[in-house]
Order: sequence, then C-alpha cells, then structure tokens
Amino acid sequence: MSRCSSLLLRAFLALSTIPLSAHAQGLGTISFPNSGSAAAQGAFIRGVLLLHSFEYPGAAEAFREAQKTDPDFALAYWGEAMTHTHPVWNEQDLAAARASLARLGRDAATRRAKAKTHREQMYMDAVEALYGEGSKAKRDTLFAVAVERITAAHPDDDEAKVFHALALLGLNQSVRDTPSYMRAGAIAEDVLRRNPDHPAAAHFVIHAFDDPAHAPLGLWAARAYSRIAPDAPHAQHMTTHIFVAMGMWDDVVSQNIVASGHDHGAMRADHYTAWLEYGYVQQGRYENARKHLETVRANVGRPPRRGEQGAVVMMRAHYLIGSERWTDPVAEWDLAQPAMFPFVRAADAFATGYAALKAGNRTRAEAALATLETVPSSDRAEEVVPRILAGELRAALLAASGRTDSAVALLHDVMKLEDAMPVEFGPPLVVKPSHELAGEVLLAAGRAAEAQGHFTRALELAPGRSRALVGLARAAAAAGDSSASVRAAQQLLRNWHSADKNVPERAEVERLAREPSAASR
Repeated sequence: MSRCSSLLLRAFLALSTIPLSAHAQGLGTISFPNSGSAAAQGAFIRGVLLLHSFEYPGAAEAFREAQKTDPDFALAYWGEAMTHTHPVWNEQDLAAARASLARLGRDAATRRAKAKTHREQMYMDAVEALYGEGSKAKRDTLFAVAVERITAAHPDDDEAKVFHALALLGLNQSVRDTPSYMRAGAIAEDVLRRNPDHPAAAHFVIHAFDDPAHAPLGLWAARAYSRIAPDAPHAQHMTTHIFVAMGMWDDVVSQNIVASGHDHGAMRADHYTAWLEYGYVQQGRYENARKHLETVRANVGRPPRRGEQGAVVMMRAHYLIGSERWTDPVAEWDLAQPAMFPFVRAADAFATGYAALKAGNRTRAEAALATLETVPSSDRAEEVVPRILAGELRAALLAASGRTDSAVALLHDVMKLEDAMPVEFGPPLVVKPSHELAGEVLLAAGRAAEAQGHFTRALELAPGRSRALVGLARAAAAAGDSSASVRAAQQLLRNWHSADKNVPERAEVERLAREPSAASR
C-alpha cells in the first residue's frame, strides 16, 4: 500500500478526516487524499477506481455523484473531465471535457481557486493543460509534463505516477513508442510492487508490455489485475492483452467470457467478444466460434452500438481465415458498410475474396480485389492495412494462376509494409498475416526452406497462432528440419487440446508431432 509523505499527511488532516487509503468492492485499493467532504469520498474514490479500469461511463457517473454531494469539490470535476480522454485509444472529447470543467467555474483561474491544497491545484493545472488550446498532440504532451511535475513535488503520490504512466502511453497518439512504453511500464510496475492492489498500476503495466517481445514482463500484472478488479469487465479483458501476445489461448477464452458476461446467448459484438472469437479459432473450436459469431450477429442492436457492426465484420474475417471453412454460408453475409473504418472494410473484402478464391470462385475473388483497391489507405498505422490486404489478395490470385515468382515478389513488398507497422496487440488487423501467406505460397511451390523462414517470422509477430504453426510444422518437415516440425506440431496440439474432433489437419499434425523426419515417410 502506498504511503503519503508527512507534509501531505499534515495538509490532508487539516482539511479532512477521510482515511488515507480507500477501497471500492471489486475495483481495487488506492490512496488519494483530498479536501473533498467526507460524504463525497465514496463516490469520488469509486470514480477514480473506475477511471483506472477504463470504465468511463461509470466513472463519470460516480464523479457527478461526488459533485452533487460537494458542489465545490474541485477534484470531482477534474475526475469527470478526465473520463473524456482515452489516451491508449487516441480518443478525446474536448467539448465534453470543457463542459465538465465549466460547471466548476467559468475559467481556469476560478477553478484553480477552488482547489484547496497546492497538490490539488497542480492536478487542476494538469487537466487545464490537457483541455487548453492547441492540437491534441501538443496538449497531451503538456499534460504529461504537468503530471510529472506532480510526481516531482509529491514523490509519494502514486496516483500522479500512474497518470504519468498513462500519459506516456498516449503520448504518440496511440502509436507504440517503445522507449515511452518501457518508461511507463517501469513507473507502473514500481507502484504495483508497493501496492499490489492498485488497479491502474497493474493495468498500465499490461499496456506497456502487451507486445510479443515484452509480454512475459507483464504476465504477473495480468494475473494480478484479474484479482484486483473482478467487478470491472475491462480488467478481466485486459489480462488477455498479455495472453494473446504469448499465445495462451485458454486464458484468452476464459477471461473474455468473464468480461463479456457468462450468458452466451446475450453477448453483443464488441471488443471482448471479438477477442473471444479469435481465441476460439486458435483453439480449433470452430463450432464454438461459428455459434458465437451467429449469436453476436443476431444481437446487433437496432440501431447498432458504436463499433458493433465492425466487430462482427472482424470476427467473421478471423473465423473464415483461421478455420479455412471457405464455403461456410457466413461468407455470404452482407456486412460491410461505407461508414466503417477502412481497415474493417478491407478485412471484409479480403476475407470474403480470399475465401471465394480458395473455394474456386475466381470471379468473386477478383471482384473483392476491385472493392479492396477502392478502400482508402495511407502510410499511417492501421491506414496501411487496406494496401497490405489488397497486395495479399492480388498475390494469392497470381499464385492460383501458377505465377509463383510474381506472387512472391509482390508479397515481399507487402511484408515490408507490414513489418514497418507499429507493433500491434490483440488479433491482427492484417487478418491474414503476410509472412504466413508467403509461407503457404512458397510451401505449395515446393520451396519449403523459404516457407519455414516466413512461418517462423509470422510466429515471432503472433506467437502461438495456430494457422502459422500448421504451416511451420509442414514446411519444417518438408525441409528436413524434424525437430522444428515436431516442436511446432506439439505446440499446435497444445492449442488444440479441446479442439473439434473433425479439425481437418488433426491427424496430420498428430503424425508430425511424433515423427522424427518427414523424409522417413
């Protein structure tokens, strides 16, 4: 548990008799001394705890409850304003945040005057910087500097430290900057070691390390976060950022079931259910994945919630590509809409076009490629995804025509684009990773050693991905690398320990898992 400095303790006790440490059932424990009234503390602390777990609507409601109890409680308005910035998601509602602050006072000076301690004034200075003048990038930077000043002035203030860590995570506008992420992770980890029940500390350690190279560093925090905040659905889901990065599919599935609610029939398409779908596919539980997909599609609201239809699109794409059920009727669903994000529209066109090609319908695949090439793209982060997927589908069409060299040359260009993308977390936006596709094209052309290299690279970017493991087991066996083939096949069987009985590759993989060499056949 964190401890206040003696200076903060004296200032706090002069203003209030609220306990230094506060806990909300199922959300964690923090220490956030402040000058608000005793009656407002429960709602305020609940708001901060919900804010730490990105439960933004609930947090805003709690802060407004604290304001109602204590209308001049400056930090209650600060907290509500903070719910309108989502740094990791690069989202900010500037107008709503300014409206929240305006209810406390007409200008920054008036609002600052209502903060009764120097520390609280610094918190107000930070939020005023966040919602002041200038571009979002500039204001985010000023906020990060301002909260770092709080940590310098009040070194025992763990709340300032975790907000500093969060600010660092969002500093590059949702593009992972590894040095900033490592710095954020170190700050949050330090807080978590002192207070093992701090939800933000565990949460931000996970965000800092949720890429394949660093995920093992965040595994302990993922295990802790589930326990710290059992009543925060986002906390239960958030653990799976680490589990996906480590290919721990059983944990991905179980935690996203918890996050989504155990009533499968009532599940709606969203972030949690999309990750659950991906986990089912990696487990080889295609029947579960199919039923889950049907359920969430049937439960799409009228009108749909924000992002709901797009989540169904991505779930269908990962289902088709991962299960290779090319003729499944779900491929005929009409899902894409012009208002969807370009990467979602691209995933839809690619998945349905690639499935059509694999099912022998070249005309439909070519029509899908024509659609794909109209989806706008750029060189920025996920905006390059449409260009990658268009290149992949064109390469697949070339390979299907026997033009392997042309297909491979095009895929090399595509792989450069994907390799240059910022590190992703979660199910890949490039729904058929380019190294995986290159491996399959090369293996079909009898170039097993080259294929093995690409499958190996695909698994570095997406550890434990089942479709890449199938390819690696086959390619390594064909290339005479029996140990690599056996390892890949055995890992795949661990993924598939609860798989459907009729997974087509099951018998082949079981044989590869025990055979010393493909050449012995």
